[in-house]
Amino acid sequence: MWMIVLFFVVGILLGRLLSIHQLLIRVADQLAMASVLLLLFVLGLSVGLNHEVLAHFGTLGLQAVILTLGAIAGSVTAVQLLNLNPTKKQ
Repeated sequence: MWMIVLFFVVGILLGRLLSIHQLLIRVADQLAMASVLLLLFVLGLSVGLNHEVLAHFGTLGLQAVILTLGAIAGSVTAVQLLNLNPTKKQ
C-alpha cells in the first residue's frame, strides 16, 4: 500500500515541477489512457478465464451493478466536493 501512495505522491511532485512542458502533459495523458485501457482489458481477460465467476455471473451481476453505481456516485460526489473541474480556468 505504501508503495502505491509513494508512486502517487512522486508523480504529483514531478507533475507540478514539469507542468510547463505541454508535450510532456500530452504524453502523460496518452499514457494514462493507454494504461487504463490495458488494465480494463486484462481485468476482462481475467474474468473471462475464471469459470467460477462465469458460472455465478447472474448472482454476482446485481452485486456488481450496485457496487459499480456506488463507486461512481462516490467518485462524482468527491469531485464535486473538491471542486475539481478540469474545464474551469483558474
